[in-house]
Amino acid sequence: MSGAPGPAPAPGAPSNYDAIARIYDPWSVSVVEDVAFYVEEAVRATGGAGGGAMVELGVGTGRIAVPTARAGVRVIGVDTSAGMLEVAREAAVASGVEALIDLRQGDMRTPPVSERVTLVTIPFRALLHMETEADRRRALGAVRELLLPGGRLVFDVFTPGEEDIAETHGQWLEREPGIHERADWDTGSRTLTLGVRGPDGETTMCLAWISVVEWAVLLDDCGFDVVERYGWFDRRPWRGGEDSVWVVERRR
Repeated sequence: MSGAPGPAPAPGAPSNYDAIARIYDPWSVSVVEDVAFYVEEAVRATGGAGGGAMVELGVGTGRIAVPTARAGVRVIGVDTSAGMLEVAREAAVASGVEALIDLRQGDMRTPPVSERVTLVTIPFRALLHMETEADRRRALGAVRELLLPGGRLVFDVFTPGEEDIAETHGQWLEREPGIHERADWDTGSRTLTLGVRGPDGETTMCLAWISVVEWAVLLDDCGFDVVERYGWFDRRPWRGGEDSVWVVERRR
């Protein structure tokens, strides 16, 4: 998960994820529940091995892209962070799938992709890096341009609950051995300032949330029809929880 809130950065500009590129995978090592879900969506939308390419925005270190490529799907991965992309390239080579992964540095609001595809994914809440309504609309507009008519966007986001905010606000918590994170929640602006620090780097990033109802309205305004809305990656129906997983289709 990485993105770039605020004005679109110049090509090659530093990303706040560069500083933690080498600890990102150890930090997120326990996050595995979404991998099979996104791989299944990729195989379904592209036809799998020998089929068309897909685009992953916020590709990061290739946590999702590499397993997707192992399933035979060609992935165009976009991320703002040169450091994260370097790790992703190494992971692709180590898994023997470098020929199936095309990594490009860029912003999800202006992705450096001229290809048109049947699937765009934005995993691991990366769309929350779009801090304003204008940013969200630009990103969704860019996705719509990438998709063929009837193509799908799949993404996941969260809307935090009061209990989660109360339990984590303003505290440094050890997420993994030697790697700590701190969540500073602002319910007025609906933003989360997330700090991450470990032995090989530290950074701070901002995420912004909106309600599920607001997401539905925004997607409709931007030319998407909701196909499925899940409450988790096991495809259970969404019934008001903090997490929501969306499968939406580009309106023709």
